[in-house]
Amino acid sequence: MEETRRALLLIADIGGYTEYMQSHRTILGHAEAATTRLLEKVVDAARGFDLIEIEGDAAFLSREADTLDGGATLAAITEAVGPMHRAFHVERRLVELNLCPCESCTQTSELKLKFVAHVGEVAIQKIKRRRKLVGIDVILVHRLLKNPVQVPEYVLLSEDLYRGAFSAPDYPVQEISQDLEGIGPVRTYVAEVEEIAGPLPPVPDPSSLRRVGETFAILGRGLRCKLRPGRSAPAH
Repeated sequence: MEETRRALLLIADIGGYTEYMQSHRTILGHAEAATTRLLEKVVDAARGFDLIEIEGDAAFLSREADTLDGGATLAAITEAVGPMHRAFHVERRLVELNLCPCESCTQTSELKLKFVAHVGEVAIQKIKRRRKLVGIDVILVHRLLKNPVQVPEYVLLSEDLYRGAFSAPDYPVQEISQDLEGIGPVRTYVAEVEEIAGPLPPVPDPSSLRRVGETFAILGRGLRCKLRPGRSAPAH
């Protein structure tokens, strides 16, 4: 049985993921462990949102929008972006500065975080303990990931989300026309993460003891990734 409701949909996507994973295939365990840690921290920082699914290099999140007016839906997105962005880069820095010399660990600076967001109607499918969102608006927010935006870290808003806010945001936004597969022409609005959340504060370097602990953590998690039955490199 499906339950329908209005939802605020947010995808946090790791930019540079495919190149990163392909470049470090020989030490895929560490690359996979690093990106898993990054996504976990991003999800933990998304307060008010529920994790629907981890989709390879992205986290698909949602929250109910029935009680939010247009301004509140846009504010919920912009307020979530800052903590998620900072959590990503703090964790990325910890991985980068652990004592493992492999390129999977030392080259995480290649990785960035970008967001797409939309508000619309979704149907909730419950199969045993799993909950899945379906509907044209779920398809739309995923289609938005394929876009012509050139900046490495951005927030891309659907027209429904942006126009529903009643008043223009206090950060620069650029309108972009897109033709989404299976949906057709749409207008979207993009802003750089830094314009919304402000410059990323300096991430303090960890202590020597913390670096040792992080080294053991990444080694252990990387080994588990390599030994996982049926594990294969992501195909993007």
